[in-house]
Amino acid sequence: MKAILLAAGRGTRISRMIEEIPKCTLPIQGVPLIRRTVLMLIARNIEPIVCVGYCDKKIYEALRGLNVKYYYNPFYNVTNSIASLWFAKQELTNDVIIMNADVYFETHILDDIINTHKSCTLMVDTGRTVEGDYFLKLENGLIKKYGKDLPLEERSCEYVGIGKVRLEFLKEFKRRLEYLITHQQHQLWWENILYSLVEEEKIETLDVKGCFWSEIDYFDDYERILAHVNE
Repeated sequence: MKAILLAAGRGTRISRMIEEIPKCTLPIQGVPLIRRTVLMLIARNIEPIVCVGYCDKKIYEALRGLNVKYYYNPFYNVTNSIASLWFAKQELTNDVIIMNADVYFETHILDDIINTHKSCTLMVDTGRTVEGDYFLKLENGLIKKYGKDLPLEERSCEYVGIGKVRLEFLKEFKRRLEYLITHQQHQLWWENILYSLVEEEKIETLDVKGCFWSEIDYFDDYERILAHVNE
């Protein structure tokens, strides 16, 4: 199994609060967040692949000494994560976890996504529907609607920032990736590959309600992680 960590973006919402560093390199108990994640993957015999762009040298430094494969998105300032994933498309050959590199999560969350037998799934938190960044509407665990501005009454959960595509779904996944890139949809997030298939495919979810996780969009998110690990 492989894991592709998407770390090319600048993170404009938090950039004014931190120096010119990728937010995934912010330290958690003295260890860069992305290094913590990669170490967890290596410990589980999962091959880590990192897509870089903004301040890439600082990510290389954060991961120094680790066996990591890199792909560079030279257009990181005008594209989103779907383009970064496209640059690493040759790695889509077996079961693959795809995650945003700025997500902190407990170890058992990683074990859950590793062990799931669902062919295509996104991790969600049904305990979060009021405050958050990106929401989904579910029916029987399947994604039906999605969006940052999804009306409160339609929200079933918040998206965590981690997904998995198993080998049997990769052909369709790659076909849709190529379609969107060919049609110049490089401003989309990688998750839009799956959202675009909601009507024709059963895109499943894996609930982590009750577990601690946080994607770092704002400095408050980072502070929440620090408070959690220092409890």
